[in-house]
Amino acid sequence: MADDFNTESMLDMYLFENGQLLEQLQETVLEQKDAECFDEDSINEIFRTMHTIKGSSGIMMFDNITAVSHKLEDIFYYLRESHPDNVPHVELVEHVLEVEDFISNEMEKIRSGDPVDGDASNIIADLDKFLNMIKNGGAAAGDAAENVHEEPKHFYIAPVATSASRFYKIFITFFPETEMANVHAYKTVYALKEIAEDILYSPEDILTDEKSGETIIKDGFRILLQAQCTEQEVRDLIGVGYDIEKVEVYECDANQFLLGFDFGDQPVMPQIDLESSVETIEARQEEADQEKAEEKKPEKPQIVPGDFVIQSKEPGKQKKLAKDKPKGEKAAFISVNISKMDQLMDLIGELVISESVVLQSSDLKVPGLNLDNFNKAAAQLASISTDLQNVIMSMRMVPLTNTFQKMNRIVFDVSRKLGKDIEFVMVGETTEVDKNIIEHISDPLMHLVRNSVDHGIESNEERKAKGKMEKGKVTLSARTEAGKVWICVEDNGTGLDREKILAKARRQGILDPQKPDAAYTDKEVYQFITLPGFSTNEQVTEYSGRGVGMDVVVQNIQAIGGALEIESTPGFGSTMSLKIPLTLAIIDGIVMEVGTSSFVMETGVIKQFIRVKEDMMVHEPNGDEFVMIRGECYPVIRLGRWYGLENYQESVEEGVMLVLEVEERKVCLLVDRLVGQQEIVVKPIPSYIKKVKGLSGCTQLGDGSIALILDAPGLVE
Repeated sequence: MADDFNTESMLDMYLFENGQLLEQLQETVLEQKDAECFDEDSINEIFRTMHTIKGSSGIMMFDNITAVSHKLEDIFYYLRESHPDNVPHVELVEHVLEVEDFISNEMEKIRSGDPVDGDASNIIADLDKFLNMIKNGGAAAGDAAENVHEEPKHFYIAPVATSASRFYKIFITFFPETEMANVHAYKTVYALKEIAEDILYSPEDILTDEKSGETIIKDGFRILLQAQCTEQEVRDLIGVGYDIEKVEVYECDANQFLLGFDFGDQPVMPQIDLESSVETIEARQEEADQEKAEEKKPEKPQIVPGDFVIQSKEPGKQKKLAKDKPKGEKAAFISVNISKMDQLMDLIGELVISESVVLQSSDLKVPGLNLDNFNKAAAQLASISTDLQNVIMSMRMVPLTNTFQKMNRIVFDVSRKLGKDIEFVMVGETTEVDKNIIEHISDPLMHLVRNSVDHGIESNEERKAKGKMEKGKVTLSARTEAGKVWICVEDNGTGLDREKILAKARRQGILDPQKPDAAYTDKEVYQFITLPGFSTNEQVTEYSGRGVGMDVVVQNIQAIGGALEIESTPGFGSTMSLKIPLTLAIIDGIVMEVGTSSFVMETGVIKQFIRVKEDMMVHEPNGDEFVMIRGECYPVIRLGRWYGLENYQESVEEGVMLVLEVEERKVCLLVDRLVGQQEIVVKPIPSYIKKVKGLSGCTQLGDGSIALILDAPGLVE
């Protein structure tokens, strides 16, 4: 379908720009899904979005995308121009989201190299039916003439000029760094053709000749326009954006229009097809000249001559494209392939390791060396390295806005299918986290939100019977705290039933027979629903199962060093909280040694270091050990014994205790000695090595040795 445009860069730009437009479209629609109708700004924005997608898809010859976006554009054009009453708002929202889904699916096919063969006929028919309905005052169209979709025409014969027609010569200069200037030039032509009675441009082969972009950058882009509009309207329609550097618009007479850009003694007539006669045009020009004389307009200089031939475009009603970004943003924002960002992050990690190797070199430990100048240079290097890390990390940090908007869409779809009236609230969606973190939490977050809508929120009838406000509420919030990100999914539904969960756990043999039910805290009971196959839902639905898949949620979160906390008040709702790290790349850690092995622990979980005496230790018959510190008893883990190491320090008085705190649980870790604090580049443990409890990765130290990174949650469990 798009064989003539097999250029990878054109497809990349098409997918990138339209992908952003679709995200903005979904955000706009979901923001106003609960309103009575779309406001004027939203109608204009959706109209411009579909207009732009239609135009770019037409250029790429993706006809099904062009057709469906053109039909939705028709609806919002009617809404914008006619302001009809009795428009079913929720139904319109569903139509827009259906079109967005269709275009997104087709774009996904383009990315994967599959044929763009989606059938939009049913969607177009539904949109036609909806358009006819609102044209008939909200009633069914009945015997009204069916608004049959027609494929957009690429070419047409220019209409007869009238006395109101005006003629313009337009010269556009693009920025030298503009990529695919021919595509941007056609976007301008596509915008102008909506007001044009006749339009001509040079070079003419901007669609079929990729090299025409170079010509446009070098020689500029020329347009002849016949339209019933003012010069300012033309300038407003084109606009100066991030791709267009300068726009020159000159009004001319009919004779100059027919001469194209050639003003020699023997002009070359452009090969155009005008139905109006020369006599008519000349008579019209005399009237225009008389009007100019009355207005006493100074004559403007003409553009440098240049002969060209084009085919004209179909006339239509005036429509404005979405304005390009201001010129100033061009230098401020660029698009970078995420693989390059990952590669840059890896290089920064290697730089951090190399810096440690240099600063910890054994050659620097020779007695008698004067290292004052070296130490000054090393301090400056460390400062620059830290700043570089911070900049690179900030480049990888992206807001949670898009992820939260996807959850908004899920709440809307699921609540509609389940017949529940649910309000969705987002708090802190601008919180930024590492892009890799977002990729890991998207699916678990979706599962939690769907569970809240299906499992947590009662039906409308049940809420009324309980005396609750009719509308349910799901709140998705995010905040940062001590190097961690907290993402909470809260609902005001029925909450978790402690007794029901305990009964299920007892049937599955999870509970300790020697431990009474009252000995289990609410937090411990609620954690049972994260176990594999554990669900209290009596009827399995498409969306349900607080236990079906909750174990996968926990595993995915733990894989990135995060944790899931569950709080619930029976009858009033539940809160699922994800605690995840800000980034996975570089962390601050404490390097310690046990025997001949090195370990690293993230500084965020270490509450204190302490030396203990033997008389502070408590030894249980089963081998468990505890230590009394300031009147509190903590379990003790001897790291050497935990991993079966050799030559580790047996005496607690010769070692160092690290007090670790994870999710309000504390444990003391006994190690032989501390080496110091260091920035640690996290490397994954190779897949061919069996996963070991309490380890989350590895890193390379300054002396070239390998240290294992301890996973505090795994040790505290």
